[in-house]
Amino acid sequence: MVHQAPVERDETGKPPAGQTRSGQRSARLPRDERRAQLLAAAQEVFVANGYHGAAMDEIAETAHVSKPVLYQHFPSKRDLYLALLDSHLSKLIELLLGALNSTSDNDERVQAVMRAYFRFIANDDQAHRLVFESDLINDPDVSARLETFNKTFADAVARVIAEDTKLPELEAQLLGRGLAGMAHVSARYWLETDGDLDLDVASDLIYRLAWRGISRFPKET
Repeated sequence: MVHQAPVERDETGKPPAGQTRSGQRSARLPRDERRAQLLAAAQEVFVANGYHGAAMDEIAETAHVSKPVLYQHFPSKRDLYLALLDSHLSKLIELLLGALNSTSDNDERVQAVMRAYFRFIANDDQAHRLVFESDLINDPDVSARLETFNKTFADAVARVIAEDTKLPELEAQLLGRGLAGMAHVSARYWLETDGDLDLDVASDLIYRLAWRGISRFPKET
């Protein structure tokens, strides 16, 4: 029988900082690397158990650190979740704005944006579940972040529409919200098909629907 080495404990009877309950001591990492490690572990636990079902003990164990190390970086489970949400929303808006600005051809812009949204939803890290399916979705801080994201994306689309069609600002913003909503709802529904429809085929269907609608608006002559 293999005997596990006893866990060293400090004067309070707890394992020293950096040592887990299993006796494994985590290597010292630069702060940014440690933070990224903890966020990755938190994401794994949140995706598996949901926010309310996740426990800081399990997150620390998944990250192979002690709870004191986890709390040094994130004082609460809520702080962890909000940090993850901020990270994913930042990446998603960067992807979408990058697609929007990747060309001056509006037809290609719509195609690139739809494809970027679908690919984010399809990503194996299941970031979309933390962003769009969290059991904290109605929390004021969470909903405020989602609204900021939605507004940033829709406003960027609206600016392109307004420049191209010379529609009034409010009308262009409404169309921007509509296109953003189309991307979001269709991509999430596509995910439920479990791969029965190819990603590129699905995103191109929605791109063609969106483009055939938006391209009918008068252009500047």
